[in-house]
Amino acid sequence: MSTVIEVNGLRKSYGDLIALDGIDLSISAGEVFALLGPNGAGKSTAVEILEGFRSRDSGQVQVLGVDPSVRGEQARIWRDRIGIVLQSSNDAGDLTVGESIRHFARYYSDARDPEEVIDAVGLREKVDSLIRTLSGGQRRRVDVALGIIGNPELLFLDEPTTGFDPKARRDFWALIRQLKDEGRTILLTTHYLDEAEALADRLAVINKGKIIEVATPSTLGGRATSLAHISWREDGVVKTERAPEPTALILELSARFGGEIPELVVKRSTLEDIYLEMIGGEDA
Repeated sequence: MSTVIEVNGLRKSYGDLIALDGIDLSISAGEVFALLGPNGAGKSTAVEILEGFRSRDSGQVQVLGVDPSVRGEQARIWRDRIGIVLQSSNDAGDLTVGESIRHFARYYSDARDPEEVIDAVGLREKVDSLIRTLSGGQRRRVDVALGIIGNPELLFLDEPTTGFDPKARRDFWALIRQLKDEGRTILLTTHYLDEAEALADRLAVINKGKIIEVATPSTLGGRATSLAHISWREDGVVKTERAPEPTALILELSARFGGEIPELVVKRSTLEDIYLEMIGGEDA
């Protein structure tokens, strides 16, 4: 698989504050990659550098084979190949949903069908509504529509489902999977750990300007081999035990109780448990 994003030794400081302290990152074509970290960890700075919106102090960065700091005609050609959904945006509130999406389609050399995009983000019923009359979640769908209208090879999604209700979030997840199936590469930042687990092929945890680990959601922080937490009720009290292989203990308990084990619960560490442990329990 070809590499879409390659980062080596990326550094960025704001005065005495070190935002990025020499990070390395490699993202392959067709991959959904999630970047996780608490507020102030360096996520936004890293993504803004990759998007070409912020300069770096040092390090090498290639996005679709181009340095994001490129300017002029080469920058225009490069930007035609990427899509961006920012965490917040100032949309054209006096345009309708349809007018906005159809208008932005004209900026790209290989735009998707606006009507297809309107349907894909679930805005068909609001196509003739002014954007300023939409709910927060509906406005977020407009942001997503504008991010994918250019038919991008690489899509940056910064907290894309903020304000979505549970059904809307899962509808959006289906759209991301569809984009992945089309061969697009997606870099996602999110505070929703279930979203990262549902969508990401791999993820990176960043904290205090450093990448702690890059792994799949199922193996991050040794999750796949973490001890299982087993609890059950015996002699009127809840007992607990941790074990690498819970099956043996459950068979032992089943034999002891002659079948059904009272109030049996078996749980392994969730992605959220592992993540919070890695960042020291800081706010996500």
